Amino acid sequence: MNKVIAIPRDLSKTGDLVVMPRDEYEEFLRLKKIISLVESTLSEKKAIKAGRKEIREGKYLTLSQLKNEMEG
Repeated sequence: MNKVIAIPRDLSKTGDLVVMPRDEYEEFLRLKKIISLVESTLSEKKAIKAGRKEIREGKYLTLSQLKNEMEG
């Protein structure tokens, strides 16, 4: 059965629209509740920020590179 859905242009132009199956959306909401219960410490936040910076700069090893270094 085909259904027609009208999407307001202001939503589609600004990128404020997400379409996903209901079961995936409900799973997302469930995970969001779990994740929001965990509060990072200041040192954890700093470590995450530093890690993201290193990734942006390409200063990281891939899993295969790490395995090669561990073996050799």
